[in-house]
Amino acid sequence: MSTHEQQKKKDQIAPDDFPALQEFLRGYFHEDMTDDYGSPSGAVQQFCEDSDADERRLVANQWELFRRRTKNHTIDEVNQSLLTLGSAYTFSSLEGVKKISSIFAKNVRSDY
Repeated sequence: MSTHEQQKKKDQIAPDDFPALQEFLRGYFHEDMTDDYGSPSGAVQQFCEDSDADERRLVANQWELFRRRTKNHTIDEVNQSLLTLGSAYTFSSLEGVKKISSIFAKNVRSDY
């Protein structure tokens, strides 16, 4: 197996690797997300208010693992991976995905 093939395999998104992230996506990035929370940022903020510190940290860590594994993917590939994990929302840009990381980081930092 070539180095490129090994990296691609390592970067695959397997739902079993992201159980907490799946639960978050199904619960907050659903079909009515925009009506309920206004935006993905609003959904993440609401999740952070609804969850305890351990759950926030777990989901934030899995989100970052997801971002690392998809760092070389196009927005379409990222959205497909999120769909596989249970999201009903599609991002229009990678900046939107990055913004979610910032919100998680801010809320997890405030736990300390």
